[in-house]
Amino acid sequence: MRTDKAMGLDNLPSASWEVNCGWMLAANLASDLDAWVRLLALHDVEGLADAEPETMRFRLYHLPARLADHARRRWLRIDATWPWAQAFTTCWQRLTALPAVT
Repeated sequence: MRTDKAMGLDNLPSASWEVNCGWMLAANLASDLDAWVRLLALHDVEGLADAEPETMRFRLYHLPARLADHARRRWLRIDATWPWAQAFTTCWQRLTALPAVT
């Protein structure tokens, strides 16, 4: 429950029941995605394997990078001095290597 509150369940945005139901679904989905990312891609990364959502947000999700377009491709340029660059690239490689769901 603590992680769900950190992912947005702590503050419901509206007095409307339908809007709050949608907000709760989105917050639970974000919490589940955060848990699966840590389980599948960051299981052996020191400091991120069992990190709280606040830590994940500041270390991995708020990425100091630029998205550049060149030759009909997109390139994500990550600052080399960022201390979590290796953890992000490892996470990205592991997640993209997962087999497609059929």
